[in-house]
Amino acid sequence: RFIVCPQLARTVQRCLQDGTRPGPQPVLLECAPGPGILTRTLLNAGVRVVALESNSAFLPNLQSLENSLDGQLKVIYGDFFRLDPLVTGTLKPPAMYSDKLFETMGVAAVPWRADVPVKIFGILPQKKERNTLWRLLFALYECSSIYRYGRVELNIFISEKEYKVLTAKPGETRAYQALTVLWQVGCEIQLLHMEPWSSFVTNLKNGGLAVPKSTWLPNDHLCLVRLTPQQNLFTGGLKPTNSATFIFMVKQCLAKPKSRLTDRLNSWSLDNGGKLLRELEIPRNAEARNLYPEDYRRLFEALQNSSMFTETWFHDDVLESIRHIN
Repeated sequence: RFIVCPQLARTVQRCLQDGTRPGPQPVLLECAPGPGILTRTLLNAGVRVVALESNSAFLPNLQSLENSLDGQLKVIYGDFFRLDPLVTGTLKPPAMYSDKLFETMGVAAVPWRADVPVKIFGILPQKKERNTLWRLLFALYECSSIYRYGRVELNIFISEKEYKVLTAKPGETRAYQALTVLWQVGCEIQLLHMEPWSSFVTNLKNGGLAVPKSTWLPNDHLCLVRLTPQQNLFTGGLKPTNSATFIFMVKQCLAKPKSRLTDRLNSWSLDNGGKLLRELEIPRNAEARNLYPEDYRRLFEALQNSSMFTETWFHDDVLESIRHIN
């Protein structure tokens, strides 16, 4: 767990309030507030906060603060990063279901193209950072979990190396991955702030900073990144019902970034792959790593329209891929 220090709390508060519109503001869900340093800063700025805390040691002070206010703060015992686990039956807290969380917050579902209903602030667990990004991505495209309630906005601290992956450009060695394409298609990605690792306090027993090592991408900071789902994400051929196939297609294409796209299409037994690429104005010899995220979306929608994804073997591979990731 990383705890925000007072000086950084004021910086985060300014970032979270930046760009807010006139009128009613969305609820701010703060994940793992700990001793409540940022919580108090936000409350002093007039923000309505729901604090979701998974460590029972921090709950008494947060609840005392809640009782001293007139409904501006709500404290919930739960873990945002253990929402909607793939289990059946009763959950043992702090794991919880998102519908219970949103009911407690008093937030109802809104249409996808409506304004953001909830802003979430948190720091991704470093040991599960990549897995968490994939889980959130699947939820986004399937409109499940938190995204059943609309275009929930994430304001999260992630490692600099993962930020570089999320914002990579076509052709960038190693950094440009399936995760890059899928997040860029799904969300507007905005860097709000970069903070050195040393600014964060940790409760590790040895008192050290758990800075993940990276030999091929910069990783000197934690990056506060805003991920706002695109309003037009589902206005074309891409739908929550076929999004798993889109994710699988992108993962398959970028499994070998240097491979030619025509070779990948041929491996799917698509005899007219070359014609399809010409119609999309994509060079026949284009490598998977050279396509822009929007090109992958256009390719997927063209394949959907041509009924090329009706082969049973393809859908079997999609389901196997989903089970593996989950």
